[in-house]
Amino acid sequence: MHRRTFLSGCAAAASLALPGLVRAQQPAPGIDTASKTVTVGAFTPITGPVPFYAILTHAAESCFKWANETNALDGWKIKFVTYDDGYEPARSVAVTRRLVGEDKIFALTAPVGTAQSVAVIPYAKEVGLPMIGPIGGATALFSERLVFPLLPDYGWSAASNLDYAVKDLKSDRVALLWENDELGRSAKRGFDMHMKTLGKEPAESIPFEVRNTDFTPHLRRIANAKAQTVILFGSNANLAAALKAADRLGFKSNWMAPFFTADPTTYKLAGPLLDGVYFSSWLVPVTADDPQIKAYRDSVSKHYPNDPIGVFGLNGWSNASLFVKGFKSLLGSGKPLTRESLVDVMETMRNETVGGARGVSFEKGDHRGARQEGIIRAGEGGKFVLVRDFKPYPAEVFNAKVG
Repeated sequence: MHRRTFLSGCAAAASLALPGLVRAQQPAPGIDTASKTVTVGAFTPITGPVPFYAILTHAAESCFKWANETNALDGWKIKFVTYDDGYEPARSVAVTRRLVGEDKIFALTAPVGTAQSVAVIPYAKEVGLPMIGPIGGATALFSERLVFPLLPDYGWSAASNLDYAVKDLKSDRVALLWENDELGRSAKRGFDMHMKTLGKEPAESIPFEVRNTDFTPHLRRIANAKAQTVILFGSNANLAAALKAADRLGFKSNWMAPFFTADPTTYKLAGPLLDGVYFSSWLVPVTADDPQIKAYRDSVSKHYPNDPIGVFGLNGWSNASLFVKGFKSLLGSGKPLTRESLVDVMETMRNETVGGARGVSFEKGDHRGARQEGIIRAGEGGKFVLVRDFKPYPAEVFNAKVG
């Protein structure tokens, strides 16, 4: 099963590249200078265990359509080709080979999955294929020259949560509830490291299983520890269940959670119990009055009206926006329109706004894209408001070597 989407633009403008130089060289794969079209592609799980991840790809596609419709690339248009990989890393590699061999893509853009993106790296290196905005959070992505990820390590986010709890909420006793998988273990590493820097001990640190629905025992321990702030790293369903358990026990505290739970779908699960919860997020709120966020909401509503408007989709949009910004920079650089030139230009990106992300930077040997997070607070009726502007991650966690 596959989809091919040809995204066409309308307005033409003079290219900022040097046309004589471009024509004199062998055209790069995916570059058609005659029609001013760049072809990119992605693997995505249309089938398999997480078909709802198609929301990410729909949002990425909507971003490319928006770029074409608004002439964001000075007359160039984007052709976006995707194939189903069933969320299987081996199939992700096969899809990438097909995209390179049959569709002659210029770059992979917003491919879905952490393990899937990591599995493709050896082949990408073999053929010199840039991977722009892979939607995954593995540390293996941060030092590869061809790979430009936006998503941060969860340990950085956990440290940002803790930093806000201690310094802004003035909490001396902070507890961590963490999902017992790599997501949660990564969060725990960052939490523990920053706790040590602050010279404090956690009030509690309790793992839970991904499918856990009853947090009563966990919250009893946390209540007995007299925690003033609880940081939970897990799904929106986990957060809602924990808030309900705290409510049943009459336990009052500040609550904090990761960026992907700052979503209207979480409010549907938790209701008014979500009011007042804080989130450390590399993405601005989906309800923000911001031109780029409004473009996301409007474009997805237009092209995929049945898809929910939330942080999940904004994630996909932002990763696609990274390619739009990178290719626009390449056009303006005067460099040949090659994959190598795209990589060179991407490594000059400094402190940029990319979709819902702020302060995005890449440099040679360091491809940690998102370097800052803001603090979001849930308000009445599922509204999310930025209550503290973006600031860098705690340095000792951000710069730590992960074995």
